[in-house]
Amino acid sequence: MSESIDEDLYRRAAALLEPGEIELNGVVVHTEFSSAEESLLHQATIEIGEIIAGHADAGDTYVYSGTDDPEFGLNQHQGLTIEGDEFVWECQQLLRERTYDVVFYYEASADHAAILDELRDEGYTVTGVEG
Repeated sequence: MSESIDEDLYRRAAALLEPGEIELNGVVVHTEFSSAEESLLHQATIEIGEIIAGHADAGDTYVYSGTDDPEFGLNQHQGLTIEGDEFVWECQQLLRERTYDVVFYYEASADHAAILDELRDEGYTVTGVEG
């Protein structure tokens, strides 16, 4: 995928970060995973969530997925702290042009630049979105 991000996807990601109860930043991760590679997408989601949690000083976290919750999307996941079930990150997996883009958002207090740097170091194609 080219360095430029699809403007519609960027606008949608930025809209998720609009002022609410907490200030958020985000990252769009572009993958080459197709719908036939959902296990690889799941592994990447876990790895990216761990990187975000590490730069958010969140402590131990787990992933909550929406498969058992009617108010939560099937391709939507949250990273929550083990102690207290506090929000660390949330993501939505979007199938676009036969591959997935994953939009993560997290509290703005996390080290946004370090998250982007580490994700790129791990080989991910990412675009940061500041709220």
